[in-house]
Amino acid sequence: MNLEERIQKSETRIFKAVFPNTTNHYDTLFGGTALQLMDEVAFIAATRFSRKRCVTVSSDKIDFSKPIPAGTIIELIGRISRVGNTSLDVHVEIFIEEMYSTQRESAIQGSFTFVAVDENKQPIPVLD
Repeated sequence: MNLEERIQKSETRIFKAVFPNTTNHYDTLFGGTALQLMDEVAFIAATRFSRKRCVTVSSDKIDFSKPIPAGTIIELIGRISRVGNTSLDVHVEIFIEEMYSTQRESAIQGSFTFVAVDENKQPIPVLD
């Protein structure tokens, strides 16, 4: 399997409903909750791509362009955007979908860097 096919096959999508217990006093999704969900989908994409133990080493430029209201559905999409020797980057985007219409818009996006590690937590090549 070539690199492009591997990247395509590792794309990860997760859907969640935004319930009131995950929102702040403005009835929008907590930023920290959004970051946690983004890191989770990025981790899954990184692991599916490398099939190695991966750890998050950084996040970069998280843009909160639209608030995510309670009572909506969100889709998180994680895609590999860069492959290095022992690290890789995953771009994550969150889309808001209205529950009872077809309206959909981008709300948050950012990038997460992962390093593949061995059982001693030492960096190892992402690709064999």
